[in-house]
Amino acid sequence: MLGSTHGTLTTNSRHARAVACGEHPGPAVRADGESATADDTDVSGRPLHREVPDLDRFFRPGSVAVIGASDTEGRPNTGITRQLIHWAERVGARVHPVHPTRQSVFGLPCHPSVAALPERADLAVLLVSDPLPLIEELAEAEIGFAVAFASGFAETGPEGAEAQERLAAAAHRSGVRLLGPNTNLNAFEVFREDLDGPAIALITQSGHQGRPLFALQDLGIRLSHWAPTGNEADLESADFLSYFTTRPEVGAIAMYVEGLKDGRGFLLAADRAARARVPVVAVKVGRTETGARTAASHTGKLTGSDAVVDAAMRQYGVIRVAGLDELQDTATLLARARPPRAEGVAVYAISGGTGAHFADLATAAGLRLPVLSAAKQAELHQWIPEYLSVANPIDNGGHPVGDWRGRKLIDAILADPSVGVLICPITGPFPPMSDKLAQDLVDAAEQTDKQVCVVWGSPLGTEEAYRTTLLGSSRVATFRTFGNCVTAVRAYLDHHRFTAGYRSPFDDAPRTASPSARKARALLRPGERLSEYAAKQLLRAYGIRVPREQLVTSAAAAVRAAGLVGYPVVMKGSAPQLAHKTELGLVKVGLTSASQVRDAYRELTDIARYEGVELDGVLVCQMVERGVEMVVGISQDSLFGPTVTVGLGGVLVEVLRDAAVRVPPFGEEQVRAMLGELRGRALLDGVRGAPAADVEALVEVVLRVQRMALELGDDLAELDINPLMVLPRGQGAVALDALAVCR
Repeated sequence: MLGSTHGTLTTNSRHARAVACGEHPGPAVRADGESATADDTDVSGRPLHREVPDLDRFFRPGSVAVIGASDTEGRPNTGITRQLIHWAERVGARVHPVHPTRQSVFGLPCHPSVAALPERADLAVLLVSDPLPLIEELAEAEIGFAVAFASGFAETGPEGAEAQERLAAAAHRSGVRLLGPNTNLNAFEVFREDLDGPAIALITQSGHQGRPLFALQDLGIRLSHWAPTGNEADLESADFLSYFTTRPEVGAIAMYVEGLKDGRGFLLAADRAARARVPVVAVKVGRTETGARTAASHTGKLTGSDAVVDAAMRQYGVIRVAGLDELQDTATLLARARPPRAEGVAVYAISGGTGAHFADLATAAGLRLPVLSAAKQAELHQWIPEYLSVANPIDNGGHPVGDWRGRKLIDAILADPSVGVLICPITGPFPPMSDKLAQDLVDAAEQTDKQVCVVWGSPLGTEEAYRTTLLGSSRVATFRTFGNCVTAVRAYLDHHRFTAGYRSPFDDAPRTASPSARKARALLRPGERLSEYAAKQLLRAYGIRVPREQLVTSAAAAVRAAGLVGYPVVMKGSAPQLAHKTELGLVKVGLTSASQVRDAYRELTDIARYEGVELDGVLVCQMVERGVEMVVGISQDSLFGPTVTVGLGGVLVEVLRDAAVRVPPFGEEQVRAMLGELRGRALLDGVRGAPAADVEALVEVVLRVQRMALELGDDLAELDINPLMVLPRGQGAVALDALAVCR
């Protein structure tokens, strides 16, 4: 990472890395602009800030060295050299070809080596099959950035991965910031400079997947940068995400991600975007086993658990979409749209069927279509026949759009204080009325601070109303499908709601260990699974309530314990290797007498002997009956590290699979958001006469488990509290069973 120092760094290599990070060598720069210190880690040792590399001279270099340049027709390097020269002319950069045997390339003087360059280049483009030997030369020449196009690295298997590790290590030692390997020329495309307004900045690991967004310029939508990150041996998606967030021209960042290199680094970059209220829209492949396998073979990186990736993106406001078409439309709307004045959506159509169809899709997606007031409906009925519904969706019947009434209707809807977005679905052209409707929508959009969206459903897309009128307006968001419009509008409203109340969890992340950590760490047994009794001691250390219970090793002791715990009791076999006691018959519930306790003890020990389980004792526990069974736990993700899960618990937890996950650190709001994601959330509110559960106690347990994950996560492979019995409101929550596995 930037700012890291190694004893082997030379003076020149330190300078090169400083050049890559900023104007002069100096302290690392945090995401908030302050100097980084040794205290900028949380209690787990993970960073709380991410440096923002100064990539200005990468995207706008004063001079470029093209190593391996060629002008011999038919050679791959020739086409690349030609494109780089053309691009350099557009951005005002000087090109210096480098080749040991050529005197000139395309009429430009060619230099035999990097050391022979007439000036220090800002960027080196490496058109060689093995870039490794050149890295130290670049550092000696004080070149801050390099691009390696060569393939045959981590995407090819273990040997390629080792070669990539050597390349990454050399870049880090030297201080040169490297893009690639296995990347392409997308960073050096010629962008249109005649477009204005907020721009989309593009990050893709696969260059081809960015082509549809690059083509948006032909529709009048501005793009400012394209970062094709390739295998990310050094520079990664998070670096470009952090940098683009600082650029004033960037209105939204669009990403195509196959695998994330560093989970915490990505979250810190996303956090920076959320603080700055810059929308980030992403396609992340790897949702399925097949997709994940393909992504790994293409980029040589783990995709991680998709459920965790999905939750982590949502946690930091990254809008995840399914396809490149949704990526285009959503990023475009978010880049251009002003903050909403209200969250209500009004659907305005020339057909009742069209309006009803769109309203169904919008409502199912969670958009709010407020019923217009009686006064507003009466106003609209001045121009729309009384037999047509104008409650929302608004059916104008068609004819009013062809004359002076059309603009009055649009203005009246936009004037409603409950409406923040007006959507007009036009399923097909019907000139001249559709031409008039399109122009009225554009004119109204120019006069309002509310968002106007149009769905132009014609499959041709050649109509003047679409190509010139609608696409010619930066104030109207135009879509080709109902689904993409709904997705984009929901993302637009969600983004502004999220950022308006956003508080970075990294600001409040604990930096020092609690007294609980010291107590709990003494209970851990590296590489072992703890017994239920020992796992509950971990919970006790963090203030998580467990039942009254005693661990006993005889029937007589069990009877005495039952008297102390209080009848009725539950008895369970206790041993480190027991993950699922119920399936083995090693749980007895509802015992109400000494004789039942003695019999249960003998039965439990007999079953254990038969099953070959070596018990460390039998637990005699307080019986807790009334409540909602939940599960709360910690697990390890290969990308993000410790994660926290909450869901519906009990013996059917793996069948129901109703759970939500988050990556620490997070606050109380995220815990409540997790609960809101559960399909069975209503159980906590009380159903069929059951009392409402103590949600506040559940939230507190999740936060305490999160603290455990932060403090013990690197030593605790897995923790399951199942069931956590959430009692009626005001009575708390009790961990009835627990499983813990040490790393």
